[in-house]
Amino acid sequence: MIIRNTTVIKDYENVANHVSVVIENDEITDIDDYRIIDEKYGDKDIVKGENKWFMPGLVDCHTHTGQQLLKGMVLDAKPIIWTRIMLPFESALSPDKMKLMAELSALEMIKSGTLGFIDAGSYFMEEACKVYEKSGLIGRITASTMDDQSLPESIKTNSAEALKVLDDLYEKHSSEKIKIYYSLRALNNCSDDLIVKVFEHARERSTFVESHMNEYQQEVDGIVARSGKRPYVFLNELGVLTDKFIGAHSLLLSEEETEIIREKDIKICHCPFSNSGKAVADTPNLLKNNITVGFGTDGAAHGGLSIWNEIKIFRNIMNIYHGVPNRIYNVMPAAALIKMAACNGYQLLDEKGGKIEKGYKANLIGINASTSALIPTGNILHTLVESVNANDVSDMIVRGEFVMKDREIKTLDEEEILAKAKKYMDQ
Repeated sequence: MIIRNTTVIKDYENVANHVSVVIENDEITDIDDYRIIDEKYGDKDIVKGENKWFMPGLVDCHTHTGQQLLKGMVLDAKPIIWTRIMLPFESALSPDKMKLMAELSALEMIKSGTLGFIDAGSYFMEEACKVYEKSGLIGRITASTMDDQSLPESIKTNSAEALKVLDDLYEKHSSEKIKIYYSLRALNNCSDDLIVKVFEHARERSTFVESHMNEYQQEVDGIVARSGKRPYVFLNELGVLTDKFIGAHSLLLSEEETEIIREKDIKICHCPFSNSGKAVADTPNLLKNNITVGFGTDGAAHGGLSIWNEIKIFRNIMNIYHGVPNRIYNVMPAAALIKMAACNGYQLLDEKGGKIEKGYKANLIGINASTSALIPTGNILHTLVESVNANDVSDMIVRGEFVMKDREIKTLDEEEILAKAKKYMDQ
């Protein structure tokens, strides 16, 4: 496949015009001026790239497939919404509901340019794995892992049962594009025994562990009351933290916790729309400490699955909270935002991506640049941040294969899925 004569955002700071990208199997094998590529390869398997911008696909580093049917049910709700809304809903899930939620999530992610994702885990996740495998997306999936005995009977488990769910998911549903991560839903709902064993099982399988971390003050206070230590300090003194740990949210961090994150090379994910009602992350300090930070949506119940929306919201929050008071006009510049959305996420996926250059996996999206919203532009990187929205994404190529071409999804029956969703809403 040759994407001919297009504009390429190679990473978070380099843009090349009038180039062609050569893809063989799942890898980018050449990129150069389109005339040079024409001479080298001829016109075999040409994809027209004019009036489009191609860039690395976006990564949603923290989403909740199991909450896709909660759209419109969370906004303006009294906290803590996890116990008031999410937990009751998820405790009453069925395989059919999970399948529909995964289908809708896949559609929304593909249409908005999210090529890879990390799911925080729910129930009947084997159904989600089947859908995501068919979708062509790159996914990292887990199950909701807790052994809190105060949970509803339908989802109550002990430590051994919770681990078996994760182990079975790992053994039965790992594939080329779908990998299984281990997880702790929230430290407050997990015993010390479960925490230690989840990390042990993940380490034996060389896979990641993810958890909600330092999201609510009540959550932090709960761990302090239980252990006398803040959450990251608590985990560090258990001896479980490695560079294969993802801390979702991580808003309320002490200096000691930030140092632990830096020292252990822990990966962080911020979810701006969801987080804005809880606390403001000190992301400039995290980036200054060379800590890897990605973006997440926190699921469709928190404002949809568009990473483009998260970018815009995040920039505004950073400017008003960290920039204006300190007179830093570019506290979160465009390059940093694009790096978080389209480059850093691949480290959390444990996937070689985030760049369009020779030797990298062919994981890229195309943007329709012929609309009045995007042209003319004096700086493409700035326009990506300011003006691009989900409906501007025209194409998605995952590991060298089209998942969406000119807004037509190739892997799933969009019409059928939307009809099922409409029926569910009517009922």
